[in-house]
Amino acid sequence: MVHLLNLLAAIALLVWGTSIVRTGMMRLLGANLRTVLAHSFRNRFTAMLAGMSVTGLVQSSTATCLMLASFAGKELVTTGAALAVMLGADIGTAAMTVVYAFDLSWVSPLFIFSGVVLFISRQNSVAGQVGRVLIGLGLITLALQLIVGATKPLTQAPAVRALLVSLPSEVMLDIVVGALLTVLAYSSLAIVLLTATLAASGLLPVSVALGLVIGANVGSAVLALFSTSGQPAAARRVPLGNLMFKLVGTAIAIPLVPEARALLGQWIVDVQQQVVGFHLVFNVVLAAVCVAFTGAVGRLTARFIPDPRRGVDERRSHLDAAALGTPSLAIGCAAREALHQADVVETMLRGLLEVIRSNDLALAERLRRMDDQVDELYASIKFYLTQISREALAEREGRRWTDIVSFTINMEQVADIIERVLLDVEEKKIRKSLAFSEAGMAEICHLHERLLANLRLAMSVFLDGHVRDASKLLEEKARFRELEHEYAANHIARLQDNTAQSIETSSLHLDLISELKRINSHLCGVAYPILESAGVLAATRLRQSQLAGLDESGA
Repeated sequence: MVHLLNLLAAIALLVWGTSIVRTGMMRLLGANLRTVLAHSFRNRFTAMLAGMSVTGLVQSSTATCLMLASFAGKELVTTGAALAVMLGADIGTAAMTVVYAFDLSWVSPLFIFSGVVLFISRQNSVAGQVGRVLIGLGLITLALQLIVGATKPLTQAPAVRALLVSLPSEVMLDIVVGALLTVLAYSSLAIVLLTATLAASGLLPVSVALGLVIGANVGSAVLALFSTSGQPAAARRVPLGNLMFKLVGTAIAIPLVPEARALLGQWIVDVQQQVVGFHLVFNVVLAAVCVAFTGAVGRLTARFIPDPRRGVDERRSHLDAAALGTPSLAIGCAAREALHQADVVETMLRGLLEVIRSNDLALAERLRRMDDQVDELYASIKFYLTQISREALAEREGRRWTDIVSFTINMEQVADIIERVLLDVEEKKIRKSLAFSEAGMAEICHLHERLLANLRLAMSVFLDGHVRDASKLLEEKARFRELEHEYAANHIARLQDNTAQSIETSSLHLDLISELKRINSHLCGVAYPILESAGVLAATRLRQSQLAGLDESGA
């Protein structure tokens, strides 16, 4: 029992090590991984090379597949090009398996020691993330050694030997078991390494190990397919096409397993190297055979998963669940959805002036219903952000996470204020058939015009993060406050002159310009996180001496 527990603990350590490496690489190169993939779709061969490179870094072809599925779901890449990248990604995973199969016992303590020193001393820096990756690599090599040590007593047990002898030599059963283990472990790399180590220890026959390796390849494709369920059709086609390639490769490999076993025994003496070598050859041959058919398979998947018919008013959400496995990509998805929320708020703000001018009750009702849409967008964005692993975010991406939360909160509150203003206008103006004075209406139009300009500026600040634009937006807060005081004083003066329209709408007019100022305050609130990150925001005012040194492009 103790030996079995040691084996299970070593397996868990192996899976955990691969997870740590993947997390560290995502934090270290998250945004750059997207750039590498985005610029690699010129032809099939560059796409394959990109897939090999990226997957070699993140240690997971599943993570690469989810990233590509997200790109395809946003129509940034065709299914055929994404499938070419996936063929390269599978080669990258197999190549890393070969590397780990060598005797790296001396590397484990070196990597763990160096990694811990770097991570503890400079946790939030690039060096800290390199340390995280080194820790993961050290744990992987340590886990492989522990697996070898734990399996030796098991192989010597009479009951275990009797069980192995009784196992049927059925390759299909081995493939199914390998696929299930991969789905449960969420890592084909870990399962292949485990299989190779058990085979080297004599616990598994090589023929069974080869079947498990084929199953691990199928399992990684099934895992990606499950992970994208419920996503847009274009996103689900990439894992489907990848699974089709794996099934074709499996069908070709099954009758060749005995011949492959004999050839490997002739060429490679070490059993562990035989297993990982088979894994590498399987993926290289699969890529060589299938790369010419990526376009055709991409079109075939479109038949199996056609685009659904959409109504005129339907839109596709930017909150892609498949991107959650790649935090840097998920942050971009949340930012795009936040901009859509701001677009809805802008529509409400534009329509507000039209309601005031035309007394259009139907338009007022439509605009007030849009507040529910803004609330739903806010809730969905907030929930999506909570699903992003903060641990896997780099420092800059962590700040972006906070910026998105702040922006969506401000937009939601602006929409609530607009809804209240619309209700006041309906009750105090439209239903009573009242009208603002000409001077009062001009002041409201002027404030409304400045609000629209400030909303567009707030969206620009949120999108680009320029410090100079953020400072301009914050300056608008003081300017708008001055205008509110000026126009309130003007209104009081008109009351003293006994202007009839001003007297009738006095309460509404003062409330309205106060609410418009409150809207402007929320819009200007978008600037605070940007200025605080740049270090130019004092407790009560901008640090003018520092701000003066910034160029027009921002920090």
